[in-house]
Amino acid sequence: MTPEGTTLVLWVAWVASWCVAAFWSNRTEKRGGIVAEIGFRILFWASASLLIAPFSDHHFAQVQFWRLDAALKWILAALTAAGLLFVWWARIHLGRLWSDWLTKKAGHRVVDTGPYRLVRHPIYSGLIFAAFATAIERGTSYALFGAAILAFAFYTRARREERFLRLELGEGAYDAYARKTAMLVPFTGRPPN
Repeated sequence: MTPEGTTLVLWVAWVASWCVAAFWSNRTEKRGGIVAEIGFRILFWASASLLIAPFSDHHFAQVQFWRLDAALKWILAALTAAGLLFVWWARIHLGRLWSDWLTKKAGHRVVDTGPYRLVRHPIYSGLIFAAFATAIERGTSYALFGAAILAFAFYTRARREERFLRLELGEGAYDAYARKTAMLVPFTGRPPN
């Protein structure tokens, strides 16, 4: 199998496993805004299409910025896998508090251990990392644009999610966590010790 094929299999396996894991979640007590959530999902699927769809170089005004040798492509496929494994670590660590939608689950609390000790949104961070590794492997304007849209979509969703969690879990608890933990990029935005 080629590195490109491996990367595609990684993404398809992640989507399939993520859909199955959606059933492993506590009861929802409250939902966030549905209109903003639908907007996020449109951006997410548009970016995913740009990132992994098999557009050829000469169709749709796509630009091929670079072509990498096989060794570099395998490294980037491994980095994509690492990003997706980080996502799964965060999902498993969050357990039944996870939701695909912006919600408050029964028993919801601030989780600040495991990957949530590194960043407040490790699932988003891992997906952004995996998307950029995939986009760099592909080297196309569409893939890079797709990764950028995905990063923007997750950044705006993270901001919305934080406003929601501050209201639902209490500003004091969430702000104390936010002061000591970076939002999306590990080891940034923390006060010096």
